Amino acid sequence: MSGRDSPLAPLRKRRPIRRATLKALKAKVVGPESSADLFNAAASSIIARRSGRVFDATAPRYANLIRLEPEAAASLTEPHGPAGFHLIDTTMMYAPQSGGVKRYLMAKRAWLARRRPDVRHTLVVPGARTRAEADGLVTVAATRLPFGNGYRMPASLSKWETVLRLLEPDVIEAGDVFVPGHAALYAGEALGVPVVGFCHTDAAALAALHFGEWAEAPTFNFWAQAYQRFDHVVAPSRHMAARLADAGVHRMSIQQLGVDTALFDPARGDRPRLLRKLGLAADTRLLVFAGRPAREKNIDSMVAAVERLGAPYKLLLVGAGKDAAWSPNVISLDFERDPVRLATLLASCDAALHANENEIFGLFVLEAMAAGLPVVGSRRGGVGELIDASVGQPADNVEPSGLAEAIEALFARDMAAISQAARRRAETRHGWDATFEALTRLYSSLISSREPLPLTA
Repeated sequence: MSGRDSPLAPLRKRRPIRRATLKALKAKVVGPESSADLFNAAASSIIARRSGRVFDATAPRYANLIRLEPEAAASLTEPHGPAGFHLIDTTMMYAPQSGGVKRYLMAKRAWLARRRPDVRHTLVVPGARTRAEADGLVTVAATRLPFGNGYRMPASLSKWETVLRLLEPDVIEAGDVFVPGHAALYAGEALGVPVVGFCHTDAAALAALHFGEWAEAPTFNFWAQAYQRFDHVVAPSRHMAARLADAGVHRMSIQQLGVDTALFDPARGDRPRLLRKLGLAADTRLLVFAGRPAREKNIDSMVAAVERLGAPYKLLLVGAGKDAAWSPNVISLDFERDPVRLATLLASCDAALHANENEIFGLFVLEAMAAGLPVVGSRRGGVGELIDASVGQPADNVEPSGLAEAIEALFARDMAAISQAARRRAETRHGWDATFEALTRLYSSLISSREPLPLTA
């Protein structure tokens, strides 16, 4: 971000909103926007910014955007230690049944509480109402997406920025480049604090998949321009870093995600019990995939591969196969909210299957490896950086024929040895400690190198 050329440059001279302002506010919540105004509101807010019109979060007309309960406000503004700082994570990719982004945020939250109690961590995510929770979770009212598995689409850029500014962060990490990401950029500019963009999604590739190739170029341009504005961008894989480099992003580092190896552990597995529960024979070769029922997950191809193989192969879909009618070779279970039950389920299967060749990273792959499962997955994308022949079976392509061939080749090998290698790799290369230690160093470095705002009368 270049504060000199930004339309928000005048706001850099403002002092941050005082903590007393927060404590003085009483509970009042503005209702979510109507679905008819959903995209218009976001677009008009961004256009207004670009034209140079900015808002003052302390102005009377914005006083009703967010008001925090006094006890919640106190917990969100309590001082941190001299070496610590206040980190805000904000994203729209957070829902009751959301996938890897939410798991990353929850893991970060737990790690910071355990290893860096001097760092105050606040999550700002979409919700039914704008409100603050006592445990450092703040929701901003957003309209629920139809058929969106609980996801909500933020529309009010001003409301989101107001929330971020009232919370007075020292550093912000944005998990997307939509309304939360743009609000983070504007709040960071106004407060004079660094903003990190963590690239969890290849928006251009998703646009091409869902809407057609015509949508890829304009989406890529929007995506590229947004990430160029962050103080620093984090890519979870070399695949994603290459895409960002093509987009003209230079202030960037690669930081792979991790896995809780104490939670996802082969020792949790009980294969005979799971087979009995599912009504399967003892000689079943049980593959598993756990994730959202999203088109990019290529679930149809996984199903077709197992149908092509026939007995004794079965595919267990956790979350991804909900409300779909599959063949007798496929078993569908609901989304599993309990991480212990999910870890037990994975450790009780024989192998994991993943068919998204454009995956940014693939947390499910790491969780499966930590649970001792060999993985069949694409040679391309983020998954291709996690697996090789020692821990699974890379597939030449993710068409049904390519997946079926890789599955057969895997089960023809020494599965026990591959299982042990998968677990060992998860333990030695992919613990969360390395991920979050590197990120906290990055945050501290950005905070210390940021020029302070000038004092004003």
